[in-house]
Amino acid sequence: MKIYIIIPAHNEAGFIAETLQSLATQSLLPTKVLVVDDASSDTTAEIASQFSEKYSFISLIKKEAAPGHSPGSKVIEAFNTGLKNLDDAYDIICKFDADLIFPKNYLKNIVKHFHENPKVGMVGGFCEIQKNNTWVLENLTGKDHIRGALKAYRKECFNDIDNLKPAMGWDTVDELLAQYHGWEIKTDSKLRVKHLKPTGKNYNKTSKYKQGIAFYRLRYGFTITAIASAKLALKKRQPGFFKDCIRGFLKAKKEKRPYLVTKDEGRFIRNLRWRKMRKKLF
Repeated sequence: MKIYIIIPAHNEAGFIAETLQSLATQSLLPTKVLVVDDASSDTTAEIASQFSEKYSFISLIKKEAAPGHSPGSKVIEAFNTGLKNLDDAYDIICKFDADLIFPKNYLKNIVKHFHENPKVGMVGGFCEIQKNNTWVLENLTGKDHIRGALKAYRKECFNDIDNLKPAMGWDTVDELLAQYHGWEIKTDSKLRVKHLKPTGKNYNKTSKYKQGIAFYRLRYGFTITAIASAKLALKKRQPGFFKDCIRGFLKAKKEKRPYLVTKDEGRFIRNLRWRKMRKKLF
């Protein structure tokens, strides 16, 4: 299987060398690795360029700066810039963050899962963060969800979901739409990836309503939004997160924000959420 990897990167000079080195020494090498430098003000581009000179399958392109900080949208806009600069001769397309250290057999095992089950449309491992000199699972990790930091898509699945949505919640809508089209999501708890910069570290006050807005745009409805918000607040250990989510949802409803999915897709998503909740309860 031909593996293409796109790495959006903004000011990742402190981490990207370790990410690229871990990919360059995989037991199964990727066909192409494209770093998209998203207007970094540090030496991210220079580091990526050094790797491109050493490894023929690594390349670099630069993207012009977009105003402000917008969780979800900017990283996918950078990803899409990379996608436009690649051909479509891949079997697997990956969106990886620039602050990860992959175990040597990561890509080999990803390909193995795709080979073993033709119904699997997405595969990913688990993220670990360092606490007190020990690597522990990131608290947002779950067996039913692949972290946005390390997404791998089968080409046919990627085409079915119509690429990635440049909006907060993109890494949830992709999985929901994949299941809408009949694909399965596979997580492998044995594949542990070191996440050097925990998710949300750079989020600011202007971003606090984004999750609730995303739930509205996914057509969750108020009840599912409230349950999902409470669950995330518990995982994050941030009680105020629940209130911000609800405010974001109501804000989006009042402003009639555009949905990310169709009515039929929204109906499927709500039914899927309820089925999973009932399964966990009973």
